[in-house]
Amino acid sequence: MASHGVRGRSGGRPTLEEVAARAGVGRGTVSRVINGSPRVSEATRAAVEAAVAELGYVPNTAARALAANRTDAIALVVPEPETRFFTEPYFSDMLRGVGAALSDTEMQLLLIFAGSDRERQRLAQYLAAHRVDGVLLVSVHADDPLPDMLSQLEIPAVISGPRSADETLTSVDSDNYGGARQAVEHLVSRGRRTVAHITGRLDVYGAQRRVDGYRDALREAGHQVDELLIEPGDFSEGGGRRAMEALLERRPDLDAVFAASDVTAAGARQALREAGRRIPDDVALVGYDDSAIARHMEPPLTSVRQPIEEMGRAMTDLLLREVADRRPSATRELERRQMVLATELVERASS
Repeated sequence: MASHGVRGRSGGRPTLEEVAARAGVGRGTVSRVINGSPRVSEATRAAVEAAVAELGYVPNTAARALAANRTDAIALVVPEPETRFFTEPYFSDMLRGVGAALSDTEMQLLLIFAGSDRERQRLAQYLAAHRVDGVLLVSVHADDPLPDMLSQLEIPAVISGPRSADETLTSVDSDNYGGARQAVEHLVSRGRRTVAHITGRLDVYGAQRRVDGYRDALREAGHQVDELLIEPGDFSEGGGRRAMEALLERRPDLDAVFAASDVTAAGARQALREAGRRIPDDVALVGYDDSAIARHMEPPLTSVRQPIEEMGRAMTDLLLREVADRRPSATRELERRQMVLATELVERASS
């Protein structure tokens, strides 16, 4: 068996061409294996890795990145204030999934906040200088200019959930509509007659889909949809509390609440307790996300589990595939994918 110190035919360091010849594949295939592209068969990957080991080939990361006009970095862009990122479990779970997908690659991850106009301007300049190979964009609002900017700059991008039914960028989302239906069907099956809904931010398509699922589940159960039982929220604890207070004032007879996030449900629970309502005896409560908050609430919160960490991993895998497959725009036909992952209702004492 050849030792790891074998020199290439040129007498210097082994070259990419020599690895390709030894493995019996093309130069581009060797590049894809070294760059961690998923678009290579296991047999080919094994042959290339064996050739790399036999020849003692060491890739020059900096030279490779320069030659390919690559930076070996991707950005996770959050168009929200930093405070929201650090208080909502959704973002830490997403970050964990992204990190797991990058752990076996040489890609660096940059975390960039773009919650204000000034931050967005600074980001636009940074991206225009092609400082990153691709962008993961989470928590996208309908009127957010960032996705269109990424398209114009021809930077590979994947977003967490489409902006609308006509999304053009690759996206990964959970089944918001199905998750909301599961929550409401559960409440109705427990004999609840007056089910309220505290929404998420309605400029987020996923929040709109949860409202659709809420309405359709009620209709299919033979209940009329009462718009007075729907109160806008913003995914925050304070928003949940304010929305719950408004609902109790309008419809004091309500006996169940479906909240668009666990954080929102925590705020709703505060308002219910202050109004002297017992959970679940007087009012059943269901959240969304199945975060640590759901498990630690008193009583523990029934919640719709969306696989957030898995979403982060899937977004990153799709982005790495787009980055690895990048060619001049005239020949590039990237596959736009809208991936939707299943949700699951986790029943606990609150309902």
